[in-house]
Amino acid sequence: MTRHSSKAQQRFVQQLTPHLFLLPAMVVLLLTIFWPAAQAFYYSLTDYDLLSPPVWNNFANFKKLWRDELFWQVLRNTVIYLICVVPILVTFPLGLAILVNRKLRGINWFRVAYYAPVVISIVVAGITWRWLYAENGLFNQLGRLLLGDGALAAKFFPIGWLTSPKLAIFSVMAVTVWKGLGYYMIVYLAGLQAIPPDLYEAAAIDGSDGLAKHWDITLPLMRPYLVLVAVISSISAAKVFEEVYVMLPGGGPGNSASTMVFHIYKTAFGDFEMSYACTIGLALFLLILIPSLLRLTLGNKDEAGLGV
Repeated sequence: MTRHSSKAQQRFVQQLTPHLFLLPAMVVLLLTIFWPAAQAFYYSLTDYDLLSPPVWNNFANFKKLWRDELFWQVLRNTVIYLICVVPILVTFPLGLAILVNRKLRGINWFRVAYYAPVVISIVVAGITWRWLYAENGLFNQLGRLLLGDGALAAKFFPIGWLTSPKLAIFSVMAVTVWKGLGYYMIVYLAGLQAIPPDLYEAAAIDGSDGLAKHWDITLPLMRPYLVLVAVISSISAAKVFEEVYVMLPGGGPGNSASTMVFHIYKTAFGDFEMSYACTIGLALFLLILIPSLLRLTLGNKDEAGLGV
């Protein structure tokens, strides 16, 4: 009996030990993610303005959300952001990674140059791009210089990069792309360097060289990285805030560049409608949940295909 009980105790300790190591991380997640998320869901069912105790109002905030034209405009802006930014951040960094994955003299300097925007503060970057987009900024000055001082230059310039309702959101997208290219390039570079060179040599013998070898070998083997970058960039684009806050404090002319997170911020700390901001946050959670589930589904398929 003593021998059997000691073995049972040992098995219990072995099973319990990994969970004990995970316990501190679970406590941190509970306090920083799960508990605030539960509070946000509770506040979405109340009337709460930070100044008075929350009052239960059932689903009044959700009904208000459904009829709120500004919310649908902001949601449309966020979807446009996703559609425009994500394909660029999935494809262009892969091309950059292929370029800098070559053994050339000084290639490390190119890697540093491409990655430099990632480490620049978004506040500094936003202020700099605001100057570039200004009426007398670099972009408009270059346009005038190229077209001369005639009627043609006066017709097209200055361009209201941040003051035009049609251009404001795309001007902000350019900053997001500029900041993200180097980061996702490093992700792809790690995947490219894990591909055995023998595969490319065998492909060259079979007549697959140049761009064809990337189509036949690189893209299939980089699929997990492509999915990862697509999901990460989708989540980042759905949560974009700093660029809009720094470059367009009011969300652009007519809220033309206002995104979901920026709208939540304005609603919570500008209008003091905390409960309604929590309701918008739940809508954002559902929007982010879609690419997350897609990542899990495709990731499981990739692992199954690799025999993991």
